[in-house]
Amino acid sequence: MDLKSRILSLLRTSEEYVSGQELCDGFGVSRTAVWKAVNLLKEEGYEIEAVKNKGYKLMSYPDSIAKSEIASRLHTKWMGKELHYLDETGSTNNDVKRLAEEGSIPGTIVVADCQSSGKGRRGRAWQSPPGTSISFSILLKPDIAPDNAPMITLLMAMAVADAIRKTCGLEAQIKWPNDVVVNGKKVCGILTEMSLESDYIHYVVVGTGINVNQESIPEELKETATSLSIEKGRKIVRADVLEHTIAAFEEYYETFMKTADLSMLADEYNEILVSRDKEVKVLDPKGEFSGISRGINKKGELLVELKDHSVRNIYAGEVSVRGLYGYV
Repeated sequence: MDLKSRILSLLRTSEEYVSGQELCDGFGVSRTAVWKAVNLLKEEGYEIEAVKNKGYKLMSYPDSIAKSEIASRLHTKWMGKELHYLDETGSTNNDVKRLAEEGSIPGTIVVADCQSSGKGRRGRAWQSPPGTSISFSILLKPDIAPDNAPMITLLMAMAVADAIRKTCGLEAQIKWPNDVVVNGKKVCGILTEMSLESDYIHYVVVGTGINVNQESIPEELKETATSLSIEKGRKIVRADVLEHTIAAFEEYYETFMKTADLSMLADEYNEILVSRDKEVKVLDPKGEFSGISRGINKKGELLVELKDHSVRNIYAGEVSVRGLYGYV
């Protein structure tokens, strides 16, 4: 963590003024270094009051997901220890893949304020305008069979839903397999990609895009998409959502890795599955069919009960699931 992040972390958690000497002694730096770091934070939009003989106090902070902001908030064990921030990028997934090829460590995260060429599931475009969304990707190197890697997508959906509930108080649910919805409309998409050789995974990249502070949704998407601020009726601090998402994902991922499946998490996932025990339409290229969604199994497959009471296990792949009369 750089000096700016460490100072920000300390000021954020202190209700009193923090003396310059305390910062110098705590971080082993000069007063000049502290003064420069504080001024850089001020330039980034942080209101930091400096009072002679008292020290520094954080009065307010911008809606930022820059490196200093996120690093100052993270208390994870290993995730986000290598953290990169970009004002704008084509795709955070592509950025992480490049870093993976260069030898970056598991848990490396790339966050972008604006993503112009993001990808969704099945090749769909996913764009995020500046200052409104959260776009980030995480590098993982799990020692599991390649067939089990797609389940990691479901872990991120759980993490995002958990973060939304804790930070916004909204009832976030999951539309299988990887969309997070609020009031029946999508607020988050997740794309997991991997590099493998034979039966060995080189790395997995989990990319996530969350609609946070969009004030309006394009006309063609209004029926199926929304943002957290639209649903809550106020602006949301993006860093709060990202901080809690990363923390929750680390926990879910570690639980998953104990068994390399969802046996310890399926019940929790099913609790927030929007279609559970409802009639759904399965859009399979081999032929559409309908049935009752009975939740997922430990492999992350959706169990759909047909009219003859037989159950089909649906693997995500190229299959989509819709509510019988709409998106969910």
